[in-house]
Amino acid sequence: MTTFFAILFTVATLTLVIGLGLKIAQYARTPAPLKIPTTPAPLTKPGVAFRLAREAVVFESLFKANKPLWIFAALFHFGLAVVLVRHVRYFQTEVGPLVALVQPLALPAGLAMLIGLLLLLGRRLVLERIRYITGRSDILMLVLLLGIAVTGMFMTKHVHTDVVAVKAFFTGLLGFEIRSLPGDPLLVVHLLLVAILMIVFPFSKLLHAPGLFFSPTRNQTDTPREHRHLCDWAAKLEDKRS
Repeated sequence: MTTFFAILFTVATLTLVIGLGLKIAQYARTPAPLKIPTTPAPLTKPGVAFRLAREAVVFESLFKANKPLWIFAALFHFGLAVVLVRHVRYFQTEVGPLVALVQPLALPAGLAMLIGLLLLLGRRLVLERIRYITGRSDILMLVLLLGIAVTGMFMTKHVHTDVVAVKAFFTGLLGFEIRSLPGDPLLVVHLLLVAILMIVFPFSKLLHAPGLFFSPTRNQTDTPREHRHLCDWAAKLEDKRS
């Protein structure tokens, strides 16, 4: 089993990193032929950077558009952020200051993540207009995240595992060394779900995370009168004609 998970997480990590890199490269190459920032929009590049930061951190446009959905999304994303930072300890020989800072927030963050996911899933199942545009992949992704959250919470509060051995396993992988992994059934399920998430991430709607920064409605300045907007391929075509 240890060898299986060592291979699985190696494959999952390569898939995540390479797949995400290819997708980001594709987003960066995709031309934006029109000037289409959602107004009111910044007039300067620093203003655009600040706008993108607000969108990434506090979901500004979602807050303005749909406050109940913003609450659901904030519970999940903020809880997930703390959980991810806390899990960094499994890849460090010594716990860093940021991990130590969020350590007391582990339980509330896990509960917030779980509640947020349940609310997001309930919204897709209960609201008819949302259910109409919900695909199987949307439900499966939420169920996958719920499975990770539930198994993780159970291991935190009820079915404890040997976290020292788990840390040794992952720090060993970083050094290309296979170390024994505990065989607890709940840990096996948790790690299997995490590996599946890593593999499907570059091919799922979860790419809205990096995709936000390449959205022309958010990353463009509102200067259509001051500067003529030409995407790269249009500028090259114009140069050839001239």
